[in-house]
Amino acid sequence: MQKIKSLMARQGLKSPQESMAELSPVENLRIPSKEELRELRQQPIDPQAEQEIIDSIGEVYFSNDSFDMVQHELEKLPPELNLQELEDYRDKLKRQQAAELERVTALQTNLQLAAVICTNARRQLNVAKAGFTEASLGLLANQRRRQLLTGLLKSLRTIKTLVGELNSKLQDTLEQIEEQLDVALSKTCKHFDVLHYTKVQMAYTLLGKTQTAMDQLHMHFTQAIHNTVFQVVLGYVELCAGNADTKFQKMQYKDLCTHITLDSYIPCLMDLCKALWEVMLSYHRTMQWHEEQDKQETTPPPDSSNVVSDELTVDRSYVKKKLEHGLSRIWQDVQLKVKSYILGTDMSNFKYDDFIVVLDVISRLMQVGEEFCGSKSEVLQESIKRQSVNYFKNYHRARLEELRMFLENETWELCPVKSNFNIAQLHEFKFMGQCRSPSVSPSRQAASSSYAAQEEESLFQQYVQDGNPFEMHIEEKEEETEDVLASNGYESDELEKSVYQEYDSDSDVPEELKQDYVDEQTGDAPLKSGSRETIRSKKKSDYCLNKANAPILTNTTLNVIRLVGKYIQMMNILKPIAFDVIHCVSQLFDYYLYAVYTFFGRNDMYESSGLGLISSRLRTTLNRIQESLIDMNAGVHAPTEDRKEKVPSPHLSHLVVLTNSETLYGLAQRVVATESLAFLAELFESLQSHLDAMMPAAKKPFLQQFYSQTVSTASELRKPIYWVVAAKAIDYEQMLLMMAGVKWDIREIMSQHNIYVDVLLKEFEQFNKRLGEVSRHVRIPLPVSNVLWEHCIRLANRTLVEGYANVKKCSNEGRALMQLDFQQFLMKLEKLTDLRPIPDKEFVETYIKAYYLTENDMEQFIKNHREYSMKQLANLVNVCLGSHINKRARQKLLAAIDDIDRPKR
Repeated sequence: MQKIKSLMARQGLKSPQESMAELSPVENLRIPSKEELRELRQQPIDPQAEQEIIDSIGEVYFSNDSFDMVQHELEKLPPELNLQELEDYRDKLKRQQAAELERVTALQTNLQLAAVICTNARRQLNVAKAGFTEASLGLLANQRRRQLLTGLLKSLRTIKTLVGELNSKLQDTLEQIEEQLDVALSKTCKHFDVLHYTKVQMAYTLLGKTQTAMDQLHMHFTQAIHNTVFQVVLGYVELCAGNADTKFQKMQYKDLCTHITLDSYIPCLMDLCKALWEVMLSYHRTMQWHEEQDKQETTPPPDSSNVVSDELTVDRSYVKKKLEHGLSRIWQDVQLKVKSYILGTDMSNFKYDDFIVVLDVISRLMQVGEEFCGSKSEVLQESIKRQSVNYFKNYHRARLEELRMFLENETWELCPVKSNFNIAQLHEFKFMGQCRSPSVSPSRQAASSSYAAQEEESLFQQYVQDGNPFEMHIEEKEEETEDVLASNGYESDELEKSVYQEYDSDSDVPEELKQDYVDEQTGDAPLKSGSRETIRSKKKSDYCLNKANAPILTNTTLNVIRLVGKYIQMMNILKPIAFDVIHCVSQLFDYYLYAVYTFFGRNDMYESSGLGLISSRLRTTLNRIQESLIDMNAGVHAPTEDRKEKVPSPHLSHLVVLTNSETLYGLAQRVVATESLAFLAELFESLQSHLDAMMPAAKKPFLQQFYSQTVSTASELRKPIYWVVAAKAIDYEQMLLMMAGVKWDIREIMSQHNIYVDVLLKEFEQFNKRLGEVSRHVRIPLPVSNVLWEHCIRLANRTLVEGYANVKKCSNEGRALMQLDFQQFLMKLEKLTDLRPIPDKEFVETYIKAYYLTENDMEQFIKNHREYSMKQLANLVNVCLGSHINKRARQKLLAAIDDIDRPKR
């Protein structure tokens, strides 16, 4: 190293430190230019080439610091030196030295440049260090914080993992809680418990799922309805099947309903309705609970926020709307389930009582539906209407045939019922309570109806805590009994009195009948004239029941009344078929009326008497019944379609004898027939308001026409029926023969009446005696007695006129004798009967007095009195000939008579 340094000294070279010291301060501070720095960076550095150069140097040169390179080189010289070679070798080394010195010089320059750069860098670093000390401390603090946060982040990530697992477990727990709450909520659908439901709602409120709970609740109610009806029906089907076959469990509910047997139909229906009632009652109580909660929570606490209050308001509004909307949904589901059950069985073969029970149950269920949600239960009404129409059509047809059989086997004997009998005592009319009947006053009915209205309350109010409306219904049905028959036909000896007792007391007459009598045809009050008995008879009803008189009924009448009760009961339960039922009820009355007329009143000879025994209204009614109801081709094989709505005409039983004069030609049977019909008519009158309330508005004219044209004509049958008795009970022909033997052209006033009057009166006495005998077996009401006496007296008076018209010659004294005979007849007759005034009294008196009329008065008489026959008028003119009418006047009067008769021909 020393040698190199000495060599460098000889060459004038300096060390790097010396070179730096020689630099001026400006040069020391000179910053290398960008080009110089770029050149330094761009000079290629080949480590491998440098290593090869280093490796080419002998190792001896690097042995230690004491190595003498000059000595080493001298030793390499040959022993014998050649100056030329030494010179060459020296030149070679010199050249190598020069080359290396250049490189060293370049290196020195570079080192100097690097030293300048480093110096400048240090100076700038010191400036930067002074300027950035505070920032450095901040960076250090941030760095430390970063390290702490990194650790915290690592901990948080660990916690996050734990929280995720905890959240998963809590979510599972929450789902389990919701499932348990859902199960608890579903239990309230069948048996609502306030405490249980309160806890469930509180839990859902804490979960913030009040609306979700309400949605779930409605789903549970729907499911509860389905499960309930399915299990009830399945239980009965499996019980009736008697085996453990599981095929029923896989059936649809609708198909399952078709397997219910007739015996188990009603019990299954009852259990079905009971179960559905429990579901609807639970829903009703659920709504009540929420209404009470809304009332309690209407005023929010003062410390509650507006947001929470708004949320509660929204929840309550949602729950209220959901519950109100759910009412119709729940009831619709109930209807559909019950409809499937109703239509699943053919009820046409049901017994009537069983079918009525079904109707009662469905009616009660529809009442529940109306109270539940205000529904008219159209689905139930339509389904039960379909079954009822089918059932009722078959039932009514069978009942009409049964009625015909009863009528044809009826002997028209009195059915012994109690004197206080009324339809409310019959099992079939229990549903009506105190229904208005001939023995029930309107005041009592009004009182009973108002009392029932006061006690009426909602089914949900009655059974909100306990009980079931369908169980109560069955218990009431089982308690129904009736006791209407008397033990021996009479309840006291008073009933065996003759009907000819005086009705002196008005205590037994209903208040409405004590009012001034008003004519039913004109609506006008009659004149005040007339006897007390006549006014009293008009005041009384056509059929009056009092304490001493029991109704006159037959077994057939009682059966018809029961049928009417059954029909009305069915109509009362099932209003949609009200018109069909009322039409069938009218057919029962029509057929009974037609049978009574056919048995006792049809007689062409007496119908043609011209006395108006059958009014045009009654004739129209009978023709209508015959055309619409009576099958006149019963013996002919007519098509079934033409006859299915008609019934053959009934035939009177051969046990009923109507030709025996001792029994007044079956008067007892006639009385029982006509008065049972009259009682039936009054029964219908008492039911009119009830039927009218049931009848659809569009069909009410039919009901009004039925009452005005048919029911009101029942009493009119008395005339043709009792006319037959009156015509045969007295021998009018004998009287005519006796009158023909009397000499009327006498010339002196007679003081003694003719014998025919006594004979006629004796006939009436015999008639009165027979009436008394009949009345000991069958009570003869006053209207019947009056009709009989009216017919007999009217026939007798007309026979008198006919006898007087047969007289060929008659003097004034003869006319006086006629008046004497008639007055004697009237005087004796008034002692036999209370009928006032005497029928056709003026008819006889006017004819007798007409003998004294002048020509002009006679002509006017002929025109005004057309009630007399042409023969009677002509005889009157002929008898007057010669006394005060000449032949010319006779011809004129006979021509006037012929003019009157011509339009008739």
